[in-house]
Amino acid sequence: MAICRPFILSLAALMLSAAAASAAEVEIGPRPYFLIEQMKEGALKSRLQSCADRPMQRKLFSIGHRGAPLMFPEHTVESNRAAARMGAGILECDVTFTKDKVLVCRHAQNDLHTTTNILKSPLAEKCTTPFRAATADATASAECRTSDITLAEFRTLKGKMDAANKKGTSVDEYMDGTVGWRTDLYAAAHGTLMTHAESIALFRSLGAKFTPELKSPAVDMPFNGFTQEDYAQKMIDEYKAAGVPPSDVWAQSFNLDDVLYWIKNEPAFGKQAVYLDGRYSEKTFDPMKPETFKPGMEELKSMGVNYIAPPMWMLLTVENGKIAPSAYAREAKAADLKIIAWTLERSGPLKDGGGWYYQSIKDVTDHDGVTFEALDVLAMQAGVVGVFSDWPATVTYYANCMGLN
Repeated sequence: MAICRPFILSLAALMLSAAAASAAEVEIGPRPYFLIEQMKEGALKSRLQSCADRPMQRKLFSIGHRGAPLMFPEHTVESNRAAARMGAGILECDVTFTKDKVLVCRHAQNDLHTTTNILKSPLAEKCTTPFRAATADATASAECRTSDITLAEFRTLKGKMDAANKKGTSVDEYMDGTVGWRTDLYAAAHGTLMTHAESIALFRSLGAKFTPELKSPAVDMPFNGFTQEDYAQKMIDEYKAAGVPPSDVWAQSFNLDDVLYWIKNEPAFGKQAVYLDGRYSEKTFDPMKPETFKPGMEELKSMGVNYIAPPMWMLLTVENGKIAPSAYAREAKAADLKIIAWTLERSGPLKDGGGWYYQSIKDVTDHDGVTFEALDVLAMQAGVVGVFSDWPATVTYYANCMGLN
């Protein structure tokens, strides 16, 4: 209790502050206007410019991806407060577990070495793979898992921007890897980590709804008797214990079996369970060729899946020099699957093709204004019902301007 008490008190203070902030007006900040200025002249730019002086409201279409990690340490209280202030109507906790099987918010079970200060703490010696400095023949490395430590130990950690310098020859150098288009400014005081249950209380105090993602374990399951089904059930049980209506929760997983488990065993929650489509890693998969979709969209729908969430590049293509919906997007829409896209504002400057998230439209991705052009096609032509963003203000602005929910 001596370890946990200061953390609990500080977290409670942050949540009280967050509750007061939830009543405040949505604050968009300068970035959406900056992006609009980069756009080519046309009807979309004019429409977005016409909304410049409009009061903004919170929108379910705007989903905070790990909070607002473009500038704040992901999955921290501070990151989610920022996302809520920018109008994100839904916030995300990626769910994994500690050594004593407590659910906590981390993007991966084995990312503590890049997202927290664990390597500079006494817990470094408990990491699965201790820090190894870069040499002439090998890059720097480490692997620290939430399952390496207990909840009490997890509470002693502080969040940092997710980054690592693979050329680092010391822990300090390794931890100093934030790319130039992000910032360590808001990580200077370190971020406050959360359990999954604490994220539920925080998001509720912020007036937001919930999209937890059950992460693939880095350990073999069962883990000390804790099965995959136990894991999937425990995540849902924490919403039930908190009295959260199933209609406010979009549980996610890349593992289709998790989604099917919820559909069968927790049908009220399973109705909105989200299948995160990771089939892009399959060599035979092509988002422009429906015959490569296994299972197909109609088959997923027949299984009870209602929501599907691919990376946004799978939903887009280029036709006649313009961004257009992909065959994947058309097939999902035809099957009456609701589509959620990820992740806007995660790629940095777009002048050189936009990287992984824009790979299917790289030939027309040559300026930052493409952010809104792609978003418009996702919303108006692909028919997505929500978009994850590392900086939710951009999606909030668009949703307000276009009258989306």
